[in-house]
Amino acid sequence: MTKNETVFARSDAPLEIAALVLPRASILEVASVLDPMRNANRHLGREGFRWRVVSPDGGAVSLTCGIELPAVGPLKAAEGADVLVVIAGYNQSEIATRPLITGIRRMAGRFRAVGAVDAGPWVLARAGLLDGHRATVHWEDLEDFAQMHPAVEVVPDRFVISRNRFTAGGAAPAADLMLHLISARLGAALAGQVAASFQYEAQPDGARPQRPSMLPLANDPRLAAALYRMSAHLEEPLSLADIAESQGLGIRRMEQLFRDGLGQGPATAYLDLRLQAARRMVIDTRHSLREIALRCGFVDPTSFSRAFRRRFGGPPGQIRRMGQR
Repeated sequence: MTKNETVFARSDAPLEIAALVLPRASILEVASVLDPMRNANRHLGREGFRWRVVSPDGGAVSLTCGIELPAVGPLKAAEGADVLVVIAGYNQSEIATRPLITGIRRMAGRFRAVGAVDAGPWVLARAGLLDGHRATVHWEDLEDFAQMHPAVEVVPDRFVISRNRFTAGGAAPAADLMLHLISARLGAALAGQVAASFQYEAQPDGARPQRPSMLPLANDPRLAAALYRMSAHLEEPLSLADIAESQGLGIRRMEQLFRDGLGQGPATAYLDLRLQAARRMVIDTRHSLREIALRCGFVDPTSFSRAFRRRFGGPPGQIRRMGQR
């Protein structure tokens, strides 16, 4: 098989994947990439996939849960693999140093495909490897990613395959992507066996949107739809009348629906969604507090700080410092 042929095509030849895991990645992201291949080999009774883990410095990688993940060597040790997958989580902007970015850019042409998971697309984009491609990233980063990399066609999909590039928005989408790879190469029956082994209900359609926010669980579809609509309008909050009307409800009926399902009214639920989004940006981004306030629908920074303190027990600046420590 030539290097130009897609890895997402029927083939009985073993596929070798090198996973470049950056410090502060999640163990769930790593497992979502590696374990489906292991399980596929188990069901096949032979090696349909091979893999190796490499790290920026060649040493063990410290994951977010505190576990040290062994690596076979630095990026150079990925040489000879068919595919390179970059798995990254928090602080990729500091962890993915300029020499590492340069190394990835130089080596990219040696692989039949290059992909990334969660914050990994940031690394590929910084290397210029996603320019002219469709790509996704974790839903929390979609807006910033699109602004920072206008040459990339950014979409909110769970996973995206764009010629010899692929990206997945997080751990579960990465599992969906790997099951898609198994199905494409070795058949849907095998992919189904792998999913069943993990009691996992795969989402084979990568174009399905990622969840836009940490929505509360809601059994009533009207409540779920109202929450979804709220989460999609954080910067310019909708009126409760607009949300109720979109679900064919009156204000009183929607109020009762929220209290029965969540134990709180719709106004409180909406505010909590905005504040949860603000807290994530306070801890995980370098945006100014004024910009965060505006992005979460607070025109007045003072009212934002007051609401934030009531919800989280401290002002945004204090929570940012605590989160960084």
